[in-house]
Formats: sequence, C-alpha cells, structure tokens
Amino acid sequence: MEILYTLRTDSPAGHRGQFRIDLDQVNAPTVDLVLPSWVPGSYIITNFSRGFRDVKAAREPDGVALRVERVDKARWRVHTEGATRLRVEYTVYGHQLVTEAFDVTPEHLFVNAGLCLPYVDGHLDEPAVVALEVPPDWTVVTELEELDRHPPRYRSRNYDELVDSPIDAGRPLVITIRPAGIPHRIVLCGEGGNYEVSQVEQDVGKVVEASIRLVGDSPLRHYTFFYHLADVSDGGLEHATSCSCVIPRAIFRPADAYRWFLSLTAHEYLHLYNVKRIRPKVLGPFDYTRENYTRLLWWMEGTTDYFAELVLRRSGLVAPEKFLERRAELIRKYLDTPGRNRLSLEELSLISWVDRYHPFEETPNQSVSYYPKGDLVSMVLDLELRERTENRASLESVLRLLWKEYGKVGKGLEENELPAVIERATGCDVEPFFERYIRGTAEVDFPGAARRAGLEFAPKSKRPEDDDPEPGDLGVDLEDSGGLARVTHSYQGRPAHTAGLTPGDEIVAINGERTRFSNFEKTMLKFPSGSPMEITVFRRGFLHQVALTTGTPPPKKYSFSPSESPSELARKVYESWVGVAWAPKKPPS
Repeated sequence: MEILYTLRTDSPAGHRGQFRIDLDQVNAPTVDLVLPSWVPGSYIITNFSRGFRDVKAAREPDGVALRVERVDKARWRVHTEGATRLRVEYTVYGHQLVTEAFDVTPEHLFVNAGLCLPYVDGHLDEPAVVALEVPPDWTVVTELEELDRHPPRYRSRNYDELVDSPIDAGRPLVITIRPAGIPHRIVLCGEGGNYEVSQVEQDVGKVVEASIRLVGDSPLRHYTFFYHLADVSDGGLEHATSCSCVIPRAIFRPADAYRWFLSLTAHEYLHLYNVKRIRPKVLGPFDYTRENYTRLLWWMEGTTDYFAELVLRRSGLVAPEKFLERRAELIRKYLDTPGRNRLSLEELSLISWVDRYHPFEETPNQSVSYYPKGDLVSMVLDLELRERTENRASLESVLRLLWKEYGKVGKGLEENELPAVIERATGCDVEPFFERYIRGTAEVDFPGAARRAGLEFAPKSKRPEDDDPEPGDLGVDLEDSGGLARVTHSYQGRPAHTAGLTPGDEIVAINGERTRFSNFEKTMLKFPSGSPMEITVFRRGFLHQVALTTGTPPPKKYSFSPSESPSELARKVYESWVGVAWAPKKPPS
C-alpha cells in the first residue's frame, strides 16, 4: 500500500491543522486508521485523539463519499466499498509546546507524528511520504529523508521511523556544528533567549564529543537538537537521530541554570545509545495502543542520567568540585523522600505508566522516581565495580559492551539479562547487588560507596557564621491558597504527618495567632526543634485543631570530602571517576 500524508496550515491562528491521507493499492473491504495512545520515550497513556474532528473519506478519483466509522477513542474504520484508492481528510487542534507535541501557530509548526498522523492498521512496516504545505519562506527541519524541498516532501521507511522523526517548520535559528566530523544541527525555535551562539555551539559540541568517547563509537551520519524556547520547561524527548527539548528561554544564564541545560542535552543525546539502540527487547517493535511494560526503565533513564553527569565532567563543562556537589545534592533530595525504599527499581520501572507520570499528594510517601534512584544506584554500582576490578573496569565498560553486543547490531535486551552482561564486561558477579538495590529495597549505602573513592559522605557541618535561629521541622510542603498556607504534601515519619496534618488543610492559626502564607516561614522561627504547637486548620470547610511538637529538620546539605587516609586503590578509583588526582582536605583558613 502507498501512503501519503499531507499537512496544511491554512488556519494557524485557530491552531488547527488540515490533514489528508491518500492511500493507493488498497485491497480490503475496510481500512482502519489508528492514532497511538502513547509515544516512545514518554511512558504514559494519553488521549491524543481528543483534538481530531471532521473525519471524512472519499473514493478516488471521483470523490464519492465513503462511510467512516469511529470504532474506539483512537480508531477510525473506512468502508472502502471495493475502492483501491482512498482519500481521508480530517483536522487536528494543536497548541501544545511540549516534548511530545503537535503545535500550530502563525509562526511555527512542530509535528510529532504520533499525535496527528494515524497509522494504517496492518501496514506499520511500510514506507510513507509526508508533504507539507507551509509558507514558502519557512524553514523545515527534520531527520526524515528529503524527497523535495519546494514544496517539502519527506519519506519514512516505516511508521516507527515517522514517529521517531519530529518535524519543525518556521523561522528558527539553525546552526550546524561538526563534532567528531559528524554534522549536528542545533535548532533554536521561539522568541527571545539569553544565549550566546558561540557558547552554545562550543558546549553542545563538547557534550557530543565526550559522549562518543564514553561509548567509543557513533552510529550517526547526522543529528538534530531541537530546542523550543518557552516560558517554562517541559524537559526533553529522545529520538534515534534527534531530540526535542522545551526549555525556558532564559536558561542560558546564570551558570547553575545553564548547567541544567547542558545536563538535559547530555541526557537526551546519550539516549541515541541507551534506549534507542541499547533497548529492552519489549521496546520495539511497539504496540502503540497499550502500555509496553519493562522492568529496565531505571537503567534506560536513571543510568542515562548518571552517564550524562559523567559526560559533563569528562568534557570539562562541570568542574570536579561542582560534580561532587551536584552528586551530594541529588542524594539529599533522594534521602528526603520517605517512599524511596517502598518499591524496587524494577517495580518502579514496571509501573511507570501509573506512577512516574501521575504523581499525587501521597506519591512522596509511597514511591520515588526511577530517574534519581536509578542514577544514584548506578553510581554506587560503578564505584563498586571500579574497586572490585582494581580499577580495570567500570560501568562505562558495561555500556561499551552493551553497545557492541546489543545496540550496534540491533539486538534487544532480555528483562533479566543485565547482571550477566555486567559480569561479561567486568568479571564481577553482581547478583547480590541486584538483590539488594535493583530487585530489593535496601537503603543505599552512600558513605560506603564514597569510601571506595577515597571520600567521606556526610551532612555538611554548619559554619560558625551560620548560627541563625533555625525553625523546627513540620515535614510539609505548602502553597498559597488565597493568602492561607495550604498543605500539598505531608511527609511520612515527620511531625505533621504523625499528628494528622493532611494535604488540603489550610493553616489559619498557630497557638491561636493568625498566620498567613506570606509570613509562615517567619512565624516558624519562633518554634525551634522540640516546640509544642497547636495548629488551627480549615479541613473541608470546618475548623480542626492539630497538636504536634516540631522535629529536628533534615540536613539541608550533604557533602563529599577527602578521607583521612584512603588506600592507594581508592585514590585511583577517585582519579578514574572524577578525572583529577585525589587531594587531601585543605586545612581551614
């Protein structure tokens, strides 16, 4: 069957694209058009079809109308009545600048095919052509094979490639760099942006080069970074030869914000290896109508996060002390999550479809994201492998073997195969480690991992000049609710949760004195650790009293510092991990 998709943007002010699907060599009484319920890389079932309207079909070339039956939320059945050529027309509303997006405005078009181009059931493996009718002065950027430039026409080898190849059109700034001799386009879309072009060119190039060195190889002939500049961030979505990121337009300064941009860039770029090519066997070919379950998302996402931080360190974009500082801050946030040990990493991966992308008020008490936990457990495993092999192998060795034996040859990874791969790469039996931290829920031993690299990990001591009064701990998150402090999260094991303060409670008074969201932090300074409090709240419209005693706040900062007398091996582990020679702690000035 020949499949041609045509997209027009005749009414961009209304954010509705006009679509046509031409089908030739049809040989069936019915043809089903199916829109995906999810897109690879975003493990959440979404009703993309809600923007579809005006679906109609006709026989070609005489234009006789054919019956179109909507079978379910995302499936339309065309009754062909013996026709071998069909034309289906429909419109889709698109006004979402997110990572998995269909966005139509007078200035811009962004297409993720999974949101607006339904596949022909039974013909997922067949090639398709996409034609665009856009203003002649617009630039179109995509990784699809170009057939014609005026008007733009592109070909995909199959539907998987079509969904994996976003299309951007408008008037973006397009920069081409050639790290490792491979053309990489940087596409900056949207108004504003506090970037310096030369800095972005240089630093994205460093990320690419360090990533290729990490793996030791590249499958690419070309690649595209899509950066959409917006008011708020939505993160990134990986593709085989591109990535699409929605970032704040002012992300390029100051330095801490810019480092987040670089981390996102490294993470999405490394996905061209880990998850797009080194992938669980169940993630491809895809079933676009339902959840595709795997227990390996912690590796595909969390370990990719860890390697992204190594890439920033290896490239010199993050200094050694900043690398360790960022590691410590990630651990602090993780340790502040009460639900961190409720579920194993394997189960967290499996239930991503209902957990990771659907957080609610109880999520911190019953779960944790496999991104930070997978990252940190990968770091601990890496340091253990370096020590056990006397620094001859590491998690980087595992990544290179996965690339050679799986990613490069297109072989999927079985769900329980990773420990055997690690043993082949390093010679280490990691089954006990997996039982504790991957299949199990044991508390991660961060101090023990640090000692393997000649470091101590502990809460950061307060400096003498930081002796300001510190409020006692309640263990809640608050938001402004019409001027009142409204509880959004109450953390298990901390005073408020133990006393029964619950999400939705609006705090109106403490010990009989009225309090507001705007002065809540100042009010809490009166109640150091161990202070009794009687909190008055509105709960579902009625006043309630909650009595509690403030607790000791959890550490605000953790740090890595040099051990007093590490072994020679620990010093070598540190050097190979951080990339600089181990040095003793500097004496206080």
